[in-house]
Amino acid sequence: MQYKNILLTCALLAGMIACKTTQPPVAQGPSSTTVLQPYGPAWAALWQQKAAEYKALCFQAYNIARMRLDESLTQPATLPPAVVTDIDETVLDNSPYTVHTALRGEGYADKTWMEWTSKAAADTVPGALSFLQYAASKGVEVFYITNRSETERAVTLQNLQRWHFPNADNEHLLLKTTTSGKESRRQQVAQAHHILLLMGDNLSDFAAIFDKQPVAEREQVTQQSAADFGKRFIVLPNPMYGDWLPAMFQYDYKRRPGEIDSLLRGQMRDYK
Repeated sequence: MQYKNILLTCALLAGMIACKTTQPPVAQGPSSTTVLQPYGPAWAALWQQKAAEYKALCFQAYNIARMRLDESLTQPATLPPAVVTDIDETVLDNSPYTVHTALRGEGYADKTWMEWTSKAAADTVPGALSFLQYAASKGVEVFYITNRSETERAVTLQNLQRWHFPNADNEHLLLKTTTSGKESRRQQVAQAHHILLLMGDNLSDFAAIFDKQPVAEREQVTQQSAADFGKRFIVLPNPMYGDWLPAMFQYDYKRRPGEIDSLLRGQMRDYK
């Protein structure tokens, strides 16, 4: 009996060793071969699609927007009231586009972006539709200032109208023309309207002082404008893209992917 027990023990050990050798290797941590771009944005898109915290942040932003709107409407003004909003990642959710390109090892490209927007299939950002409909019910006009191109006008309006966004018409849709800066378009609205709120996911949606600034300057002007956030400026979360990213490689989109990856890696704060 003792002999049989010894044989059984040996057999079990041998089986355990055999099983261990057939297990897949343990994944290693990030190394110099880890590619941040273009695969990294897929993780951000997953967060946007599945994290309840993302939705909570959006609801928080639009709840604050409603309170600020109500406060502003109690103040006298000589011009009719308006709110100015960005579209992408502010009222429409384009995370499927990021998933589609990132998982294929691709970055943004005009061709694939046009393929996506032509579907007019973007869902709404949580809280956006109800807030803008509320604003419209209070007699506030909504202007959409976006850096989508003129060729996307029809499909953009189609996407907005699909969800019954207010003022989804040519008069209230201001697309990119000769520059990505939005200041001239904001001023165009301000000539005939009192702008109560500006809403966006990128700092350049709010004021020209944020346009194309390096990382340090972006932080500095953000500190200087701290009192405006949550008051006149309503910021929506977007970890997938925005000026925060090219600010780290000097907005030079002609850099090689490996060079960009190296620059991004150099901006990370680690510990030893």
